[in-house]
Amino acid sequence: QVQLVESGGGLVQPGGSLRLSCAASGIIFRIFAMDWYRQAPGKQREFVAQITSESSTYYADAVKGRFTISRDNAKNTVYLQMNSLKPEDTAVYYCHTYWGVDYWGQGTQVTVSS
Repeated sequence: QVQLVESGGGLVQPGGSLRLSCAASGIIFRIFAMDWYRQAPGKQREFVAQITSESSTYYADAVKGRFTISRDNAKNTVYLQMNSLKPEDTAVYYCHTYWGVDYWGQGTQVTVSS
């Protein structure tokens, strides 16, 4: 049974930083690409970042240069370091992987506001 559990969201002022974590279980973590998506109120869920099994990384243009995705295979955990946060980064952030079907975490709320 695949489980993805996100943590680390919260309220932060514009320009601030947060680090999200996603702990995975039920998969051979090191062989899977892991992704972060986000969904703002009234908008569709959108891709944020991906890290492959070989630790190649890909980012949405909106977050490039501000967010960094990383993984720790020993801890079965993927991270999203978010710097220079903007109000438009406010969303529920979801961890995702694919193994025949899509697997999603429950999401963690990030609110950027003064």
